[in-house]
Amino acid sequence: MKLIVGLGNPELRHAATRHNIGFDVIDHLAGSSPFSSGKGNFRFTKIAAPGGPLILVKPMTYMNLSGHAVVAAMNFWKIQREDLLVICDDVNIPLGTIRIRAKGSAGGQNGLKHIIQSLGSEEFARLRVGVGGENMPASLSSFVLSKFTAEERKCIDKVMPVCANAVLDFASLGVEHAMTKYNGQVC
Repeated sequence: MKLIVGLGNPELRHAATRHNIGFDVIDHLAGSSPFSSGKGNFRFTKIAAPGGPLILVKPMTYMNLSGHAVVAAMNFWKIQREDLLVICDDVNIPLGTIRIRAKGSAGGQNGLKHIIQSLGSEEFARLRVGVGGENMPASLSSFVLSKFTAEERKCIDKVMPVCANAVLDFASLGVEHAMTKYNGQVC
């Protein structure tokens, strides 16, 4: 069993923003599977996948406190770090680019930073979805909380199924395979 966590912010006003790309990937994977409240501050659903069941989680803690929900979900389902994949936005990666890593630093992403602090380790897989651009504004917080333009949304719509396939390959074939196959520019 694998735990797939998409990072985002829970309020409706944050839907479809750059910062909520993790929630978007989780929703794409979930399809019509309903979400339930978890034993912690998160919502989850389970889906069948080629590598075994996937538990899809959306923390309800806001981005900067995501670690609390991740630890609660890991403890509830007794998930080891090697069976965890976190999906998040990354402003340092161009829009439409996917970067999967087996471990690493937070790279300025506050949700990852809190998960690393909460787990006491950088040893977990992450799938970063590029939301950056050439002319980044001075206020990154306003930028990540903004919605995609119509043109950017076309690119993100192409990225969603690729991210979903990367998650499924991570679950069945491992992080190294997913890195080799999916790292790079989608659109």
